[in-house]
Amino acid sequence: MAISAKVDATEAQSRALVEESRESTWAKPSFAKEMFLGRFRLDLIHPYPRPDAADAARTEEYLARLRPFCETIDGAAIEAESRIPQEYVAELARLGCFGLKIPKEYGGQGLSQVGYNRSLMLVGSAHPSLGVLLSAHQSIGVPEPLELAGTPEQKAEFLPRCAAGAVSAFLLTEPDVGSDPARMACTATPTADGAAYLLNGVKLWTTNGVVAELLVVMARVPKSEGHRGGISAFVVEADSPGITVERRNAFMGLRGIENGVTRMHDVRVPKGNLIGREGDGLKIALTTLNAGRLAIPALCTAAAKWSLKIAREWSGQRVQWGRPVGEHAAVAAKISFIAASTYALEAVLDLSATMSDEDRNDIRIEAALAKLWASEMSCRIADELVQIRGGRGYETAASLRARGERAVGAEQLLRDLRINRIFEGSSEIMRLLIAREMADAHMTAAGALVDRDADLAAKAKAAVGACGFYAKWFPQLAIGPGTTPGSFAEFGPLAKHLRFVERGARKQARSLLYGMARWQAGLEYRQNFLGRIVDIGAELFAMAAVCVRAQSQRAAGELEGRAAGELADIFCRQSRIRVRRLFAALWDNTDDDDHAMTRRVLEGRYRRLEDGVLDPSEGTGPWIAEWQPGPSTEANLLHPFLPSTRVDSPL
Repeated sequence: MAISAKVDATEAQSRALVEESRESTWAKPSFAKEMFLGRFRLDLIHPYPRPDAADAARTEEYLARLRPFCETIDGAAIEAESRIPQEYVAELARLGCFGLKIPKEYGGQGLSQVGYNRSLMLVGSAHPSLGVLLSAHQSIGVPEPLELAGTPEQKAEFLPRCAAGAVSAFLLTEPDVGSDPARMACTATPTADGAAYLLNGVKLWTTNGVVAELLVVMARVPKSEGHRGGISAFVVEADSPGITVERRNAFMGLRGIENGVTRMHDVRVPKGNLIGREGDGLKIALTTLNAGRLAIPALCTAAAKWSLKIAREWSGQRVQWGRPVGEHAAVAAKISFIAASTYALEAVLDLSATMSDEDRNDIRIEAALAKLWASEMSCRIADELVQIRGGRGYETAASLRARGERAVGAEQLLRDLRINRIFEGSSEIMRLLIAREMADAHMTAAGALVDRDADLAAKAKAAVGACGFYAKWFPQLAIGPGTTPGSFAEFGPLAKHLRFVERGARKQARSLLYGMARWQAGLEYRQNFLGRIVDIGAELFAMAAVCVRAQSQRAAGELEGRAAGELADIFCRQSRIRVRRLFAALWDNTDDDDHAMTRRVLEGRYRRLEDGVLDPSEGTGPWIAEWQPGPSTEANLLHPFLPSTRVDSPL
């Protein structure tokens, strides 16, 4: 088994590293940042941004070439074999899918973020493992970090290979390190001649790592004379001496993904393969994810669209108690939720992606909100689909096919989507990251007032400086366009929802300030409170995206304009109910009691509740598989299609 050395880090050290690595300036406006400050800047997203005609035509032309192949993919074969067939990978490479966003000058397709997302949606609808293969390669693998911080020489060397089908992977997580990079144990030690680094360590859950030809490895460079040190990013050849893929992991869903454990022992990496500077690795990773996170909402939106189609067809055909099941109110509510939420998912995805392409707004919060909200809502949609399908929702597609019924893998959808609430930052971590960004203005203004390590003198000085900011800012939260009946009149029936969003933005900003006043430096430990504030912001962001999109479609005279208004209205009404509940839960909750209860659980006070079932520590019970040592390294290394073969794209 893989064993990694452990590195201890205090809470303060962990916080300091993340704070040092985050982008600390806001050179461009941000709709979400302003919203969290109680300022509803509709002008930043309205009119609803759309790709220019040339970009839209290029995307449509590419999708027209990609669709025929996707229609031939047998997702059931991937599910049955837990492998992506080599011929599928070869054809994806031939079609240029491994270079969707890579510029044409390096052999890529040069698609926009919008085009990239639509391509992922199409491929992912054939089987989500294919979407993950491509997104892990391009969103967090070698192409994105090099686009962000690579040298011209690095781009010229590696991007053409990536575009041609050389699969890449991103290696960050370690057996003892998840969301706390300060404890990273993997090291990159400079050689005596300064020409290279020697990598040592173990990386876990390396998506694409089992079949990758190129790796982005995060490792800690020891600080020494002539070396800045710190967590750094390297491009590494996967077949370098000293790299061993110890095993291919298996999961509840995404059974086709190539995810494993990678050990590195004295792996020599040329100095020229360092991305950026020493110590910039975590900052590069975090910045890369700003746009990279939008790949997950794309796959979530594809799943929602598929769910809507299945729910519509099944609920119109299946008759119970003399009527189609969709005519029964209990099922109708679920279908309405799926349809409205699918429209909202697409609105949030397209808005965030187009804003990324335009590059006139800072979208770090928008992308994070899109990832968080899409991953949560798509899981709810899949769960409702399973419920609508009943026993057929719980039965596998293979079993349905075997007895002559339509092979609808609703249970697979639920399994496949579940990882998105963990991928690229769990929902809990995402809420904390967004909370830090939304509180940036307060951190700047209040400074030591919210720093639990600051002394009284520093707090007193900070209080003087904060007075000016809050004296000007807080009165602005009392009244706004949301309190004026005629505001946003150009949106017609949707105007009332935008007024709700504007009022909600001011209310959540006031709520955050009340929380700061109540808990002061202890606010950072009120994770559930901060999480609810973030969830409110996510719903408000989705409502705003839905309204401006529906208005844009109506103004453009599109055939779906009326339907868009209907979908937008019902979504906003559903969302308003969720927002009101979240606001109520800010102050009426069991957070403190839950924390106290958990301490007692961990102390073992309620262990008798565990009596009456088999003891999992003895390796027994229905959810426990007997542990066996894994196969030898040699036996477990091997996958038929990469890195031993590479398909060059003729495009």
